[in-house]
Amino acid sequence: MSSANQLKEALDVGSQRVRAIADRVSKASLQNQDGFVLPSASMPAPGTAGAPSSGVDLENEMTNLADAELRYEATSKLLAKAYEQIRASLK
Repeated sequence: MSSANQLKEALDVGSQRVRAIADRVSKASLQNQDGFVLPSASMPAPGTAGAPSSGVDLENEMTNLADAELRYEATSKLLAKAYEQIRASLK
């Protein structure tokens, strides 16, 4: 498999990872329907009695998203360089 194909596949995987993270983060609701609970004035503080359990750690998800974005950007630059080399070799 050529390096350009490997880079394209890495971009596809990166895109899927970002979509999954964004999906989990976007499902945040006060009702905790499918994501995690956002704090509100009427809700107990996390870790206290009566506080809802959270299925998703927002800080961890945002760190994962930043990591995925950096990897995606680096891979896209490598892919652009590979395509540039292909174009140069065709001239």
